[in-house]
Amino acid sequence: MTTPTGSMATRMGFESGDLLLEVGFGDDCDRALRNELMALTGSQLLTGDVQEVVDGVIIWWREDDGDLVDELVDGLTYLSDSGPIWVLTPKVGRPGHVEPSDIQDAAPTAGLSQTSTLSIAPDWSATRLVARKSAKR
Repeated sequence: MTTPTGSMATRMGFESGDLLLEVGFGDDCDRALRNELMALTGSQLLTGDVQEVVDGVIIWWREDDGDLVDELVDGLTYLSDSGPIWVLTPKVGRPGHVEPSDIQDAAPTAGLSQTSTLSIAPDWSATRLVARKSAKR
C-alpha cells in the first residue's frame, strides 16, 4: 500500500481540500487512483455540470472519445487559474490508446501547455496540462 506522501495523487500535485472535476469515467478506469484522489482531497470527485471553480480536472480519454480540444476547453470553464488538467489515456497496447501527439496537438489549440507525463496506473498514463501564461511585455 502506498503512503500518502508517495501516492500518485500527491505526485499529481493535489492536496487536502482540493475540488476535482472528473470527466470520462468508465468501467475501464483505475479505481485505486480514484480512491487515492478522493482520500487525499477529502471529497468525492465532481461530475457533470458543476457550479463551482475546481482546483483540477481529471479527463479519462480514449481514442474514440470525440474531440479532445472541445473537452479541454470545457474543462477550462470550471478550472481555477492555477489548476492543472490531467488527461489520462490508456497505455500503449491497451484498448483505446491515444497517441501522445494527439494531446500535444490539442493542448495549444485549447490554450494549454503540456508540462509532464506520468505512468499513473498499470493501464493508464497521465499528461499534465496548464493554461499558457501570457507573454510579458
